[in-house]
Amino acid sequence: MPLISTKGAYGLAAICELSKRTQDAPMQIKEIALNAKVPQNYLEQLLGKLRRAGIVKSVRGAKGGYILARSPEEIKVLDILLALEDTLKVVDIHVEHPIINLFFEDTKESVNSLFDISITKLAGYKNKFLNYSI
Repeated sequence: MPLISTKGAYGLAAICELSKRTQDAPMQIKEIALNAKVPQNYLEQLLGKLRRAGIVKSVRGAKGGYILARSPEEIKVLDILLALEDTLKVVDIHVEHPIINLFFEDTKESVNSLFDISITKLAGYKNKFLNYSI
């Protein structure tokens, strides 16, 4: 199993799109899917998990859609990934060697700390993207 699957990557992309929203108006799922480049039917499943995890709220009605349940500063990348992936795995095996197991446990903690940033910090990558050239 990979460290992060398409569930995590697509969910993170969707939350990034929702975090760009400056007004409190909900964003419709088709707009999120289009902007995040995520298949709409798959996004529906992901948003359901994110809603149950308390990361997004759904708003019913003609002008309904999704909004963030908390401020972007309070939502961590790790929260999103854990809601969608259940756990972040470095390896899929437990070996009978205590030193190796301790190493993999430390590695998992390091990976978790890398993702323990708010989604607003992802905005810093916008400048890298804008300055990127082929």
